[in-house]
Amino acid sequence: MATQYDIVHTTVYRYNEPVSFGLHRVMFRPRDSNDLRVLATDLQVSPQAYVRMIQDPHSNSVALVQPMGEATELRIVCSFSIQQVSAPHHTLELEPAAEFLPFAYSVQERLDLEHYLRPHHDDPEGVLIRWAHQFLHSDKPNSTREVLARMNAHIGQSLTYAARDEEGTQTPLATLALGTGSCRDYTLLMMEAARRLGVATRFVSGYLYDAALDSGSAAPGDTVTGAGATHAWLHAYLPGAGWVAYDPTNNLAGSGQLIRVGVARDPSQAAPISGSWYGPAEAYEGLEATVQVRRIES
Repeated sequence: MATQYDIVHTTVYRYNEPVSFGLHRVMFRPRDSNDLRVLATDLQVSPQAYVRMIQDPHSNSVALVQPMGEATELRIVCSFSIQQVSAPHHTLELEPAAEFLPFAYSVQERLDLEHYLRPHHDDPEGVLIRWAHQFLHSDKPNSTREVLARMNAHIGQSLTYAARDEEGTQTPLATLALGTGSCRDYTLLMMEAARRLGVATRFVSGYLYDAALDSGSAAPGDTVTGAGATHAWLHAYLPGAGWVAYDPTNNLAGSGQLIRVGVARDPSQAAPISGSWYGPAEAYEGLEATVQVRRIES
């Protein structure tokens, strides 16, 4: 069954005197696929800007935005409507050879998955590999799905979530040492741990639907973590099922409430908005970002 969503993502940068702007990279438009259909998109920028659309190496749609002139505020409003079909992840059968860890991808798969299989962050003392191995049984076969499910659940249960507005992502070792992180930190930790168990993973940016926020009835503690802002999770490539979503922040698996916008091998490649401005450092007053995700009843 298809579900329609309307998403509006508003980002406002404020300055106490007029500044000029460099090129901004905006990733907001999902790409059509078997489980997601884009119905409409719109991008509004103030001050007036020159906009052109490209596809990055991962085939994500990226808007290159060049604001014109000087201003005390840069406002970027991205909106789109989609239809999404979400199949329960546990109904997608794995190939028999991939049901248990460790498994081997085919030669053709390894050629395509190379950058998603190779760890991107150092683990000189083996801290991360030891952390990953705690989810493996030593006395019985390790179901691929069960290992990933245990890891997915453990991250949110054992670490303290902390939203962070500044750019960048903590290394997995920093997240383990601090015992805290944001959704993108949790995601990178699970990505790198799964890669060390031989599972290809990629970073996903997008949005999280929360019925409580949509209805306006949300009370403290009612909402899922990460709703009302951009969100991050990961895909694990499981032969037979393909790319399967895991959200360690909320212990979710399968696309369900997750609305995918962009994918990348590393979080640095999937920032929703990035760019530059020119003026005195003290001119910058701050950033305000809001996200509204509404489910449209048919």
